[in-house]
Amino acid sequence: MPDKLLRLAVPNKGSLSQSATDILREAGYKQRTDAKRLTLTDGENGVEFFYLRPRDIALYVGEGTLDVGITGRDLLLDSGAKAEEVLTLGFGRSRFHFAAPPGTASSVGDLAGKRIATSYAGVVQRHLEDHGVEATVTRLDGAVESSVQLGVADVIADVVETGSTLRNAGLEVFGDPILESEAVLITRAGAQPPAGFEVFRRRVEGVLVARSYVMMDYDIRTERVEEAVALTPGIESPTVSPLHREGWVAVRSMVPRDTAQRVMDELWDLGARGILSTDIHACRL
Repeated sequence: MPDKLLRLAVPNKGSLSQSATDILREAGYKQRTDAKRLTLTDGENGVEFFYLRPRDIALYVGEGTLDVGITGRDLLLDSGAKAEEVLTLGFGRSRFHFAAPPGTASSVGDLAGKRIATSYAGVVQRHLEDHGVEATVTRLDGAVESSVQLGVADVIADVVETGSTLRNAGLEVFGDPILESEAVLITRAGAQPPAGFEVFRRRVEGVLVARSYVMMDYDIRTERVEEAVALTPGIESPTVSPLHREGWVAVRSMVPRDTAQRVMDELWDLGARGILSTDIHACRL
């Protein structure tokens, strides 16, 4: 066991919790099986996990109480904590917009003097300041879309997914997004990376890359290899091995997951056969 464990904050509930746990487990770390458990030590891998409210994680990391955290970019920016984003994690994506009754406003410049309700007062206030707009920002916890109907606010700022909840409340989205958020890995701003952090980061990055690629294997005639390799260049270069069948070779290459089906079609058209696509569970590049 390392002399000093890396102390890492994980969301204990909410939309980020399960995905954060999944990525840590895929990276080879033990994770809790009891949702009520607040801490877990993985001594073999040199990490101690603390399961905290997502909104509090940036504060603990910014103060140096914990070394690393997984939280949302929105929560990081809203907290004002002395923490910084070091890696995007590819889950928990959301988009923040202003919304109001039709005809209230069409851009952020129309919000001067308005009352704005939001769960992310820090994010909204900075956005208004960046645009030179003075307005009253009120922080609410939950049910923000009801604040206009109740007369508490003229405008809201909230996460927009399908927009159906807003429409049901008689509101419409306007202007450019305030913020596009997703889950991020954070550390204390300006601090030296703690012991064990680089190993942890490489493991997580390995999972992210593995999720983005598949391993593709196929057989192809020797005279078509160059054309096939142009379709599957891999990370460095594909592996090409001779087959027992004369005039044929086997090729193995990493291919972006979102293009895999199209690449398989094109390889087939080139004469490739035995085309296989398999998941990658972890990697180091």
